[in-house]
Amino acid sequence: MNMRPVPSTLQTLTRALNTGGRVLQGAASTPLVRLDAALFLEEARRRVRLEDFGDLPLREPLERLIAAYEHDAGLTLIGRIAARQDTIRLLANRLRMQADRRRHPEIEAEGIRRPLFVTGLPRTGTTLLHGLLAQDPVARAPLHWGCVFPSPPPDRVRYASDRRIGVAARQLRWFHRLNPEIRKIHAVAAQLPEECLIVTSHSFLSFQFQTSHHVSSYQTWLEAQDLRPAYAEHRRFLQHLQWRCHGAHWVLKAPAHLYGIDALFAAYPDAGVILTHREPLEVVASAASLHTVLRSTFSDTVDPVAVGREVTHRWAEGMRRALAARDGGCAPAERFLDVHYADLVRDPIGVVRRIYTHFDLPYSPAADARMRAFLAEHPKDKHGRHEYTLEQFGLDRDVERRRYAWYRERFGL
Repeated sequence: MNMRPVPSTLQTLTRALNTGGRVLQGAASTPLVRLDAALFLEEARRRVRLEDFGDLPLREPLERLIAAYEHDAGLTLIGRIAARQDTIRLLANRLRMQADRRRHPEIEAEGIRRPLFVTGLPRTGTTLLHGLLAQDPVARAPLHWGCVFPSPPPDRVRYASDRRIGVAARQLRWFHRLNPEIRKIHAVAAQLPEECLIVTSHSFLSFQFQTSHHVSSYQTWLEAQDLRPAYAEHRRFLQHLQWRCHGAHWVLKAPAHLYGIDALFAAYPDAGVILTHREPLEVVASAASLHTVLRSTFSDTVDPVAVGREVTHRWAEGMRRALAARDGGCAPAERFLDVHYADLVRDPIGVVRRIYTHFDLPYSPAADARMRAFLAEHPKDKHGRHEYTLEQFGLDRDVERRRYAWYRERFGL
């Protein structure tokens, strides 16, 4: 028998609030929760009593994102509240980080040397590989709590006991209660490594927003932009995080780096990029499922078929751009390494050793022990099996084979 999950008390309350919000909004002449860039900028300034957002461009990407929230995303009342709070948090973080840099100009001098970036199509093992590489005691990875609360810069002494860890954990508990299905698809925890999307979201030039919202007008605009300002913000963010808590190198991850390979190497000329590969027909339905589940937290008008069409077009194009940049000589060939998902699943430690050999990194017994412990503590399907089909998202198997034929042939998938 197909048993549907029983809604939690919080989910039931959320649905009631959203229903009530629709009724009230229908009778109101103005939105119950205003989404307004100028208002958000002023509210962020008021909250932290600071004025300087820094020199990186802000107003246009912010205004385009807010317009997409208003006109594209189909936000519920809870969705509007969440969009408002998240935007103000990002703006407040920028204000605080800029103030930190004024008080401590030595942050600007922090060097980011030989970072490793994991990227590839979504659902190709990037999270697993990132989590493994982050276990090396000499490496640094941006953890979730430090990405959402980056100021003041974390310090080595209190890194594992910072009060912000508890705050971030409580926020995630609320989110998981609101949408329990997400735990089956993507692991997030306060002290787990986080994607670079949360970092680049502070520039408002980020793929973070389309992950959890349908923001088509913003996303179309974003994909046509020069992403160097986003990577400049990314570098500044890493400088901030490492100022009082150094490591030998950073390990970083996001599928969306496929769209910014040129900009990535402009910001980090000595970077190494690990590209993960998996049969695309196993990827696109899983990615569509992730987007559908995330977006349904904030909207009740999510169309899985539209999401499927959007996801497969976007990531086929992302991989084309990444490989065009690579083939065009954006960096020396040895700065790239290809990893197949099947190899990673079969022998994760062997894949890690190959990465360390390729990028000439010392592989220590301590790193090996921690990586093996991580694998034992984070087995596949730890929170339940993630199930999906191409048909759920209106994707035709033969069409998708043709769409990715060039990619499958190049990497023997």
